[in-house]
Amino acid sequence: MNPALSETMAALLGQGQEMLLAGFFVFLRVGAAMATLPVFGEQVVPLRVRLGLTVAFTLVVTPLAWADMGALVAAAEVLTRAIATETIAGLLIGLSLRLFVMVLQIAGTIVAQSISLSQFLGGAGPDPQPAVAQLFFLAGLALAAAADLHVRVAELFLFSYELMPAGQFPGGSTVAEWGIGHIARAFTLAFTLAAPFVIAATIYNLALGAINKAMPQLMVVFVGAPALTLGGLLFLLVITPILLGVWHAAFLRLLADPFTGAG
Repeated sequence: MNPALSETMAALLGQGQEMLLAGFFVFLRVGAAMATLPVFGEQVVPLRVRLGLTVAFTLVVTPLAWADMGALVAAAEVLTRAIATETIAGLLIGLSLRLFVMVLQIAGTIVAQSISLSQFLGGAGPDPQPAVAQLFFLAGLALAAAADLHVRVAELFLFSYELMPAGQFPGGSTVAEWGIGHIARAFTLAFTLAAPFVIAATIYNLALGAINKAMPQLMVVFVGAPALTLGGLLFLLVITPILLGVWHAAFLRLLADPFTGAG
C-alpha cells in the first residue's frame, strides 16, 4: 500500500475518532438539557421523539462547537470528568428555560385563587394544576414553539460553550448567583402577570365586606362568589392576550441572553 495513502487514512481515522468523541460530549450536554427543556422535554412527548431530537441537535451543534472542545477531546483520560461537567451544563441550560415557563403556572395558580377557580376544574394527575394555570402553560408552549424555539435552542447550546467551557465545572458561587437571579425574576414576573386579578379581587372582596357590614341580613356570599367567578372569567378573556404578550417578550429576551449574571 502506498505510504502516503496509509498516512492519509490514519489521519482521517484519527480525525473521525475525535469527531465522534466530540459528538459524544455534545450529546451529553444536549441530552441533559433535553430532559428539562420546554416543548421538547414535555412528558407527553414520546421518548423516541425526544431521543431523535437530541441526536438532531447533536448533529447540528457538534461541527460548530468542535473548535471549543479541542482540549477536552485531546485529554481522553478525563472522560469521567467530562461526563459530569457536560451533564451539569446541560441541566443548567434546560432548567433556566423550564423555570421561565413555570412562571405561567405560578401566575395561573395565583389567578385561579383570586377568582375562586383554584379547585374547580383542576387537572387530574399526580401534580394537578388549576385550569387557568394549564391554559397559560399550554399557550406559553405554543408561543415558544412559534418563536423558532429549535433555532434559538441550537444557538443557546453554541453560546453555552463560551460561558461554560467543555470539561470545566462552573463555579459554585456563579451558579448560585445565576440561579437566584433566575428564580427572583421568575417569581417577580409571575406576580406581575397575576397582579391585575389580585388587585381586582381584593377591591371586590373589600366592597363585599362593606356591603355585608351595612346589610347583615343579605347573604353576600351567595351573591358575591358567583359574580366574582363570572367577572374573573370575563376579565381573563380580555387580559389573557396582553399577559401572554408580556411573557412572550420576556421569554425572547431570555433566549437572547440566557446567562445574565453568570459571568
